[in-house]
Amino acid sequence: MDLSELPEELRQSIQKMIDEEVRKQTKGFGDALETLKLQVEKSNATGQQEDRATIVAFSGEMDTLFAACTIASGAAAMGMEVSMYFTFWGLNAIRTGRSFKGKSLGEKMVAFMMPGGPASVPTSRMNMAGMGPLFFKHLMKQRNVEKLPNLVELIQELGVRMIACETSMMVMGVKREELLEGVEFGGVATYLEDAAKSKITLFI
Repeated sequence: MDLSELPEELRQSIQKMIDEEVRKQTKGFGDALETLKLQVEKSNATGQQEDRATIVAFSGEMDTLFAACTIASGAAAMGMEVSMYFTFWGLNAIRTGRSFKGKSLGEKMVAFMMPGGPASVPTSRMNMAGMGPLFFKHLMKQRNVEKLPNLVELIQELGVRMIACETSMMVMGVKREELLEGVEFGGVATYLEDAAKSKITLFI
């Protein structure tokens, strides 16, 4: 279920709550981006880039998350240090379920509409009212391609550093206990520190 399937009045109310919370939580992003620019310029000048890859997983669809996890696993297998930052919809990749306990009404609504984990995320194209993921999972099984939940387990086994964006968690009403064990928690500064030293940075 997504916002477009709700009554117009309820959809607008939920969207307004989300927009207001996003504006409140992202006031400092302008300064953070300026900090990133300065750190990258310093790294370029001193040649401080390391054999490291930093990936921001923003999108929450099966195919985009599959691409992010595939790149992360490949980089880790090549011996690179890899960090993945899961933000907004990307948090669905590291969720283990949905919880409504102790949440506000708005947070409960968001939790109800969000997938409960990587096994239930939609596809970005050809979702076909939920039939798309089943179709692609069937094709992947036929061709011995790992499913998204298995890829998430693989990157953990390979030592990929997985960080959940605390600001996004507040906006989306995601609690720590809803996420995989071993996931770290951080903010913009955590991302900037890794990104400024990385040879590869991706936003997916």
